[in-house]
Parts: sequence; C-alpha cells; structure tokens
Amino acid sequence: MKLTDLSQYLSEPKRVTPDLFTRQAEQPIDGVTSDSRQVKAGTVFVALGGSRTDGHQFLQSAAQQGAVALIIEQDRQSGLSLPANIPVIAVPNTYRALAEVSAALHDFPGRKMRLVGVTGTNGKTTVTHLIEQMLADQGEKVGLIGTLGQKTSKRQAYDSTGHTTPMATELQEILHEMKDEGNDYVVMEVSSHALDQYRVHHCDFEVAVLTNLTQDHLDYHKTMENYWKAKALLFSRLEVAPDKPRAAVINLDSDYAREFIAACPEGVTLYTYGIHSPDANVRIENADYSIAGSSFTVVTPAGKAQVKLKLGGQFSVYNALAALASGLALGISLEACVKSLERVPGIRGRFEVVSEKPYVIVDYAHTPDGLENVLNAARVVTPKDARLIAVFGCGGDRDATKRPKMGGIAERLADVLVITSDNPRTEDPQQIITDVISGIQRFDSARMIVDADRQAAIHQAIDLAQPNDIIVVAGKGHEDYQILGDRTIHFDDREVVQDYVKQKRELSSV
Repeated sequence: MKLTDLSQYLSEPKRVTPDLFTRQAEQPIDGVTSDSRQVKAGTVFVALGGSRTDGHQFLQSAAQQGAVALIIEQDRQSGLSLPANIPVIAVPNTYRALAEVSAALHDFPGRKMRLVGVTGTNGKTTVTHLIEQMLADQGEKVGLIGTLGQKTSKRQAYDSTGHTTPMATELQEILHEMKDEGNDYVVMEVSSHALDQYRVHHCDFEVAVLTNLTQDHLDYHKTMENYWKAKALLFSRLEVAPDKPRAAVINLDSDYAREFIAACPEGVTLYTYGIHSPDANVRIENADYSIAGSSFTVVTPAGKAQVKLKLGGQFSVYNALAALASGLALGISLEACVKSLERVPGIRGRFEVVSEKPYVIVDYAHTPDGLENVLNAARVVTPKDARLIAVFGCGGDRDATKRPKMGGIAERLADVLVITSDNPRTEDPQQIITDVISGIQRFDSARMIVDADRQAAIHQAIDLAQPNDIIVVAGKGHEDYQILGDRTIHFDDREVVQDYVKQKRELSSV
C-alpha cells in the first residue's frame, strides 16, 4: 500500500494536509499501530482516545520515530498541535480507522474465511471450543480466537493475545496467518469492547451467536442498555446477500433475546435455543446432571437425539445447545453435532474437576450470573449430607457494583463462604472484600472465612472440607497469574489445589 491509497480504505476521511499527501503520494506504508512506541519508518500512527491515555498526546513522538502518516479524530483536531511535514487525516472514529487500515494491509483476511462469532457475558469460551470440535470432526481446518488465546489446526498450543478479542492490528495479523496456513473457518469470541471499538470491523461473520447477557463491564459501558447494544452490533452488522446466507443463534431464555432478534437484518436465518422456552428451535427434554457430566434429549428442526456430555452443570447444557444450533446453521448433521459434543472432555477452567474427596471444581465465573450458575450446578451434584464451599473474590479496577451482588449470591447458594482476592490490580484487596461483604445479609463467622491471600484461602477451604463436600474455586479458571498492584505473579488455582491436596495426602500417609 502507498500513501496515496490510504484514504480509499477509510470511512469519511478528511485530509488535513492535502499538499503533503500530494508530495509524498508514493511513500510506502509498511504497518499501522496505535502505540507510538512501536512506530518506525513507514508506519501509520492512529491516535486512539482512551480513559487512561490518549493517543493524540503522542503525535509528535510518532512523527519523530518515522511515522509516514497520522490519523486523528475530527473532534480533536482543533485542539492539537500537529507535527510539520507529516500527512494527517482526520476521521470520525479512529478505532474504526485502525481496523480499516489493518484489514487493508493484510488484504482483508476476515472476508476470505468462514467466520463464526460468539458473544455473551458467560459461556463464550466453551461454545467456541465446541463449535471448533464440530468443524474439526468434519475434516475442516479451523482457527480459534478467544480468552484462552489463539490456535489453529496446525498449531494446537495456545498463543496468548492478552484480550478476549485482540485489538484490530493484532486480530488482522492473526487472521492473515490463519488464512495462509490454510484454515477455512475461524471461530471467535467477540467481546463487547471489541464490538464497541470496531476491532472486528471487516470480519464477515457467517454465524453470530448469543450465549446470554447479564451484568458485566459496567465500568466501561456504564449502563446495561449500552452493554447490550454493544453486543447486538455483532448481529446488526451481519452482511446478508443472495450469495451470502447468514444465521443468528440466540438464547431464547435470555432476558434480552427479543432485542437481539430485532437487531438482525432482514434475510438472516434465525436459530433459537433454550431450556425453559418451549418455542425455541433447539430445546431439551429429560435432563440429568452429575459431577461427571449431563445427559438430555435434544429436540431440533432436524429431529431428536440423546446427548451425553462430559461437561457438568445446566449452563454447560446451554453452551452445548448454542454450539449445536450453530452446527446446524453451518450445515452439519444433527448426528454429527451430537457425536462431536459427546467427545469433548471439558474446557480448561470451566467447571473443571481438579481433585476428588473432596471434589474441587475450578471455574472462571467472575460475574454475578456466572457465580450463580456454577454454584447452582455444583449444588445439584452435592450430596445431601455434604456441604458446598465457595471460594471467590472480585477483580480490582473493574465494575464494583457486581461485588455485593456476588456476596449475596454466595451467601444464598453456598454452605460455607471463603472470601478472598481475585486480581486486585491497583485496588486495596481488603476494600474489594469489604464491598463483597456489604452484599451479605448476615455475616456468620461459623460459615464465613475472609482471607485476602488467595492461596491461604484455598488451603483453608480444603482443610475444613469433608470427603463428600464440594468446593468451588471461582473467578480465575484457566488463568495462571494474579495481578497485585504493578506486579503480575504466577498463580494457578488448579496447581494450588492439586499441590496442597498432594501434600496433605503425603503427610497423612507418613
């Protein structure tokens, strides 16, 4: 790409310095970034507005490091001191511009593969993995992008991306690599942040999936209306054409189902699923749950089938239904969908049983709905003469309004509460715990333990548990780190549990 080509890929561009574009028209563009520290000769620097840092403060720095052009927001133009001799373009939204230039530089890989996007508050990781399994079992080459990282049919080890949905520059590079490796499909978790910030712009999704929608990320979106509207962009942006059938898979049990259905453009094929909605296209009968998994009869437009999952909990059934409906939308037979679902042994950090006697379940639940789902699922399989023990905390520098709600949910659903730290980040862990406790109606020291040291809290839960008790360690799931102030340390709930159980057993055998 050359400088003269840049404007054609941008929405509503305005050349602030048209004479410079004319004189430097043949300058090659080798890359694009929103991080001034990554600018080098031939790079386009895009200034993003942010709550903590504003890229418009680094225009001079980007110019000094060899930027070939600068892209700024039109609303900010009048207040800026622009570098001399650097072509500048003003656009309405620089997040969108970043995605547009990134996609163009990589020859629009998101339009050359079949993409499935999964959004929702909870369940995205499990659903994407189930869909990936279905496609792989059909012999398809599949890339996967999400919370655990990104991997492909050739590279099964995850590469971390740092975000559920990477920033546009990284995402387009990943998609380009996946296309070059010969992948025909990409199954992707799509976060509300990504949709609001145009990270998936120029990603032509064939199937859009809604798992559910409950409170999360209000530190960013401020209101639930903003939150659901951001999620709904995945559906409203589906591009339908005679040669491009598009499908939406929506959880009909969700309180926001109708809003998402209404967001779909005309011509989108709708697949609904649910456990409590008799009108859903894909629904269940005769469900049974155990610590080892769940079984049910699924009813679909393609017929009925018996399903035996190795995934536990009602929320896992929801995830399976979402994946199955997606498989049907992609043209996979009901029989093949069920066979693939039954093969999946479990998803890392999602209702993962990491120890027995007592059973210890590690789960990523870090929202009120997520915690309620995992504790309800654990309660169903907790023996009548045993206790359900919940170890949980809340992250710092995130939506604080969910903390008391999670405290109240744990008080209502668990027999013993062990309240601890999650990723406190820059907040005082004790203040976060105080916020959690404020949602508890009656603090009972006989059934409640508070310890900001997460490792010590997990140890205490194991120490007080009887062999038939079930412990749920919630909040971090697959994560192998903990963020404390400005430090990130290694911390894996699964390792902490397994190492301590092994230590106790060795001591008892001496």
